[in-house]
Amino acid sequence: MNRLAIFDCDGTLVDSQANICRAMAETFTAEKLPPPADAAVRRVVGLSLTEAMHVLLPHAAHDLHVRLAETYKTIFRALRAEGRVEEPLFPGIAETLAALEAEGWLLAVATGNSDRGLAHCLEYHGLEKMFISLQTADRHPSKPHPSMIIEAMADAGAQPETSVMIGDTSFDIGMGINAGCTTVGVAWGYHAPEELFDEGAHFVADHPGQLPDILRLAIEARA
Repeated sequence: MNRLAIFDCDGTLVDSQANICRAMAETFTAEKLPPPADAAVRRVVGLSLTEAMHVLLPHAAHDLHVRLAETYKTIFRALRAEGRVEEPLFPGIAETLAALEAEGWLLAVATGNSDRGLAHCLEYHGLEKMFISLQTADRHPSKPHPSMIIEAMADAGAQPETSVMIGDTSFDIGMGINAGCTTVGVAWGYHAPEELFDEGAHFVADHPGQLPDILRLAIEARA
């Protein structure tokens, strides 16, 4: 049976918080709204944009959430075109992906990012050919709905008992649990390890090099 490792992108594979916080601040300024604090923005990374805007402005009308989401997309594309977007891989990620692939794992991404944004990121780092399935917020409900994982498992011919969701936020963990997968949090992203465990993470990795051993243990535990 195929083993599938499903990764979140922002905060798990790449450190993109500076870009996200900058784009969010410019979005709110463009709409003549006070920009949210960076700490508040980091809390919503991983949600679809409209849902993220709802969390940041819970009492605003849905139409404003939708407009802010579209403004954010426009601003982020402009930042990328201007060369102002930096999305470095976290140290050890490239080596970890290669090690998992060498062990026979199929790899996938499930992200609140867009198709365009994810493609840019993976192509920049030369990783686009490593993943059998790329699932984004363009085609799915927001995390923690399990739709992205269900589609990734279908693409890979994998089952929940042989699939692992790896992410840095409680939304990732909730999505994995809702899909029936083993869940592995990462300590280098945007939510604290305690929150990941509270959400139900089965494991939390302190650094990427731990992931191959953790994933092996996770699958053995469900065999």
